[in-house]
Amino acid sequence: MSRRPRVAVIGSANIDLTTFADRFPKPGETIFGQRFDLGFGGKGANQAVAARLCGADVFMVARVGSDLFGPATIENFRKLGIDTTHVKQVEGLSSGVAPIFVEPNGQNRILVVKGANDALRPADVDAASDMLKTADCIVLQFEIPLETVYYAVAFARKNGIRCILNPAPGQAVDLPSLANLDYFVPNESEAETITGMPVRNVDDAKKCADRLVADGIRRVIITLGANGSFLAGHDTNAHVPPFAVKSLDSTGAGDAFIGSFAVFLAEGIAELEAVRRANLYAGLSTMGVGTQKSFYDRVRFDAEWASRSRN
Repeated sequence: MSRRPRVAVIGSANIDLTTFADRFPKPGETIFGQRFDLGFGGKGANQAVAARLCGADVFMVARVGSDLFGPATIENFRKLGIDTTHVKQVEGLSSGVAPIFVEPNGQNRILVVKGANDALRPADVDAASDMLKTADCIVLQFEIPLETVYYAVAFARKNGIRCILNPAPGQAVDLPSLANLDYFVPNESEAETITGMPVRNVDDAKKCADRLVADGIRRVIITLGANGSFLAGHDTNAHVPPFAVKSLDSTGAGDAFIGSFAVFLAEGIAELEAVRRANLYAGLSTMGVGTQKSFYDRVRFDAEWASRSRN
């Protein structure tokens, strides 16, 4: 490409508070954890960082709190080279936080307190419209108000901008508001929450994805963790296998997939190969602890891709 891809992320910014323990405590029980990690997170922020590390120019539209986490979050974006023109502090609200609990096998449980993320409104999309119109792709998630998500999807559609929606955390949605969405990318549990159809294997994923496509979404990618991902559209159905990795912490893997996939597509990489590359990028992220800190930069990723894609 003659220029770097431009990715705009409209979404959440949180502080991740990650605790590692041998097991989860029972109700009323206190146990000792093994270690604790504090880092920058939030699905929107994570996806923005992944896209930036993969080589895109990234623009964030977000809201943070008036607490000590707010300025630190903005400064983290700036250090990474992410445009923060439309990242604002909201007086009287806390920043979003996400206590995360991780078991030895890498499985995680997450509780999100949205805080200032809930103050991101449709008017903020309008305020950022000049910047958004320059983007190759707009990326969205469900850690901001659904009203804002639907508005941003309509904005992208009206202006002919590719739009990727990660419906996480999973919740009931108004599918007509997502008509002609370019990419809808849930994981198994999110897909089940939205459709009511269980997703326990690849066959289930195909049935669920086909249902969503029939409901008007152009492309559906269901991420399947250790089983890779499933891509569906009116003219395609494909299971994309995973790459073997030694997983330590799966937190943020879905965000790594979304952010990298947006960049690969914007670079003109063929869709199926872009999914395959995103599978690898997401898998590699599980080999480190935390979210943004575990994401590979493009040089490291390209080296892994060159080695593994031949196999």
